[in-house]
Amino acid sequence: MTQQAMLHMRRAIAFTALCLAAVPAFAGDAPAEDSAGKPAASVAITAADLSQGDPADLPERARAPLARGDASALSAGGITVSANVTLASEYRFRGIDLSGGDPAVQGGIDIGHDSGFYAGSWASTLDEATVGYGALELDFYGGWSGPVGEGLTANIGVIAYTFPDAPAGDFDYYELYGSLGFTLGPAQARIGAAWDPAKDGLEFGGLRRDNLYLYTDLSAGVPGTAVTVSAHLGYTDGAIDFAGDSQSFDWSLGADYAIRGTPLTFGLAYVDAAEDVATGAFNPTSGTVVATLTAGF
Repeated sequence: MTQQAMLHMRRAIAFTALCLAAVPAFAGDAPAEDSAGKPAASVAITAADLSQGDPADLPERARAPLARGDASALSAGGITVSANVTLASEYRFRGIDLSGGDPAVQGGIDIGHDSGFYAGSWASTLDEATVGYGALELDFYGGWSGPVGEGLTANIGVIAYTFPDAPAGDFDYYELYGSLGFTLGPAQARIGAAWDPAKDGLEFGGLRRDNLYLYTDLSAGVPGTAVTVSAHLGYTDGAIDFAGDSQSFDWSLGADYAIRGTPLTFGLAYVDAAEDVATGAFNPTSGTVVATLTAGF
């Protein structure tokens, strides 16, 4: 698999955290499933989500403000501004290594309104040599998140993944995303999807078509502790073909520890994807443990 093909795969896989880490969900006082906000009926998202890029995920790239609802966030006139900074041992997005096995510096800023509308941006360093998209990913997103029923929240929006210093060519990628979050006693669950509708938006192995990402997340706090455990399963159908048939799976298991009296959260997650794809000594889909240290403001 060429470097450019792998990168196109990443863009196809990319989502946000909504769709896990990738969906970025910030919604003022309304519960937001992709943020790690604190309101009742919200679905907890962990620091590992930010590392994995589940805005969508944020999507799942996944880019959700950890500080939502914290006293450190700035709030006035129904508008709240928050920010997050993360040091990750590796940048994995939907199981794909985008930092060449090296540490990544990540961060974002989010603006939310009491109505549930939000907008934000998120960035991460990349490994330019192995990924081929340049040294920086810069995402922009906006949408709406809020309660739609008893213990049920929704999040919809659009996200743009951009690569400002990428080589000449079409690298930027856009997705529509949506998810539903549920509370299940002490646990939270989320199901979501992200869709690139452009028939010519991606190219991998000569294939050009739309791309659909589906996922589910589970998380729960450990009683009497500051630990949250989480699990993620994602499925891609579209212009990424590292599994050999335009379909692939990714998954993760992790735990986060909120350091009391500080804005810091430490996370560990095992991240993997179906089918190992070795490119010389570099295998972007091999299983690995990702450590993160995130500060929310």
